[in-house]
Amino acid sequence: MPDEHSDRPGEKSPVPDASSEEQDPIARHLRIHGRIQGVWYRGSATAEASRLGLSGWVRNRSDGTVEAIAIGPLTAVEAFIARAHQGPSNARVSRVEVFEAEIEQLAGFEQRPTV
Repeated sequence: MPDEHSDRPGEKSPVPDASSEEQDPIARHLRIHGRIQGVWYRGSATAEASRLGLSGWVRNRSDGTVEAIAIGPLTAVEAFIARAHQGPSNARVSRVEVFEAEIEQLAGFEQRPTV
Protein backbone atom coordinates (compact mmCIF):
# COMPACT_ATOMS: atom_id res chain seq x y z
CA MET A 1 0.00 0.00 0.00
CA PRO A 2 1.56 3.36 -0.98
CA ASP A 3 2.43 5.88 1.68
CA GLU A 4 0.27 9.02 1.29
CA HIS A 5 2.80 11.20 3.06
CA SER A 6 5.45 12.60 0.72
CA ASP A 7 8.89 13.75 1.79
CA ARG A 8 9.86 14.92 -1.68
CA PRO A 9 10.70 18.63 -1.90
CA GLY A 10 8.03 20.72 -3.58
CA GLU A 11 5.37 18.05 -3.17
CA LYS A 12 2.54 18.88 -0.81
CA SER A 13 1.60 16.20 1.68
CA PRO A 14 -2.08 15.16 1.84
CA VAL A 15 -1.62 14.54 5.58
CA PRO A 16 -3.02 17.58 7.40
CA ASP A 17 -0.62 19.70 9.40
CA ALA A 18 -1.66 19.50 13.07
CA SER A 19 -0.55 23.07 13.74
CA SER A 20 -2.93 24.41 11.07
CA GLU A 21 -5.82 22.49 12.64
CA GLU A 22 -5.02 24.11 15.99
CA GLN A 23 -5.31 27.53 14.35
CA ASP A 24 -8.73 26.91 12.76
CA PRO A 25 -11.29 28.80 14.83
CA ILE A 26 -13.68 26.92 17.08
CA ALA A 27 -16.53 28.23 19.22
CA ARG A 28 -17.59 27.04 22.66
CA HIS A 29 -20.57 28.04 24.78
CA LEU A 30 -19.85 27.98 28.52
CA ARG A 31 -22.28 27.99 31.43
CA ILE A 32 -20.50 28.61 34.74
CA HIS A 33 -22.08 27.75 38.09
CA GLY A 34 -21.13 28.67 41.66
CA ARG A 35 -20.52 31.89 43.58
CA ILE A 36 -19.52 33.84 40.52
CA GLN A 37 -21.64 36.99 40.39
CA GLY A 38 -20.47 40.11 42.20
CA VAL A 39 -16.85 38.90 42.33
CA TRP A 40 -15.53 40.41 39.04
CA TYR A 41 -15.96 37.13 37.16
CA ARG A 42 -17.08 38.80 33.90
CA GLY A 43 -14.28 41.35 34.10
CA SER A 44 -11.64 38.68 34.62
CA ALA A 45 -13.13 36.55 31.81
CA THR A 46 -13.01 39.55 29.47
CA ALA A 47 -9.39 40.28 30.39
CA GLU A 48 -8.39 36.62 29.89
CA ALA A 49 -10.18 36.39 26.53
CA SER A 50 -8.48 39.57 25.35
CA ARG A 51 -5.09 38.27 26.49
CA LEU A 52 -5.70 35.05 24.53
CA GLY A 53 -6.89 36.92 21.41
CA LEU A 54 -10.41 35.45 21.52
CA SER A 55 -13.64 36.98 20.33
CA GLY A 56 -16.99 36.42 22.00
CA TRP A 57 -18.90 37.64 25.00
CA VAL A 58 -19.75 37.01 28.66
CA ARG A 59 -22.87 37.88 30.66
CA ASN A 60 -24.61 37.23 33.96
CA ARG A 61 -27.86 35.29 33.91
CA SER A 62 -30.75 35.93 36.26
CA ASP A 63 -30.49 32.34 37.56
CA GLY A 64 -27.07 33.16 39.11
CA THR A 65 -24.90 31.56 36.44
CA VAL A 66 -22.53 33.23 34.02
CA GLU A 67 -22.67 32.44 30.31
CA ALA A 68 -19.93 32.97 27.73
CA ILE A 69 -19.11 32.35 24.08
CA ALA A 70 -15.41 31.94 23.24
CA ILE A 71 -14.24 31.92 19.61
CA GLY A 72 -10.68 31.39 18.44
CA PRO A 73 -7.92 28.81 17.95
CA LEU A 74 -8.32 25.51 19.81
CA THR A 75 -5.44 26.06 22.23
CA ALA A 76 -6.63 29.55 23.19
CA VAL A 77 -10.24 28.42 23.71
CA GLU A 78 -9.01 25.48 25.83
CA ALA A 79 -6.95 27.89 27.95
CA PHE A 80 -10.03 30.11 28.42
CA ILE A 81 -12.09 27.09 29.51
CA ALA A 82 -9.39 26.05 31.99
CA ARG A 83 -9.39 29.56 33.48
CA ALA A 84 -13.22 29.51 33.64
CA HIS A 85 -12.95 26.67 36.16
CA GLN A 86 -10.95 28.98 38.47
CA GLY A 87 -12.29 32.49 37.98
CA PRO A 88 -10.99 35.43 40.01
CA SER A 89 -9.79 34.92 43.59
CA ASN A 90 -13.17 35.65 45.24
CA ALA A 91 -15.12 33.33 42.94
CA ARG A 92 -16.12 29.79 43.90
CA VAL A 93 -16.75 27.88 40.68
CA SER A 94 -18.67 24.65 41.27
CA ARG A 95 -19.21 23.54 37.68
CA VAL A 96 -18.52 24.61 34.08
CA GLU A 97 -20.65 23.23 31.27
CA VAL A 98 -19.09 23.42 27.81
CA PHE A 99 -21.00 23.01 24.54
CA GLU A 100 -20.02 23.35 20.89
CA ALA A 101 -21.34 26.59 19.39
CA GLU A 102 -21.72 28.23 15.99
CA ILE A 103 -18.87 30.51 15.00
CA GLU A 104 -20.13 34.09 15.01
CA GLN A 105 -18.30 36.96 13.35
CA LEU A 106 -17.59 39.15 16.38
CA ALA A 107 -14.99 41.86 16.82
CA GLY A 108 -13.24 41.36 20.15
CA PHE A 109 -14.67 40.15 23.44
CA GLU A 110 -17.34 42.05 25.34
CA GLN A 111 -19.49 42.01 28.45
CA ARG A 112 -23.19 41.83 27.63
CA PRO A 113 -26.21 42.76 29.77
CA THR A 114 -27.79 40.25 32.14
CA VAL A 115 -30.54 38.04 30.73
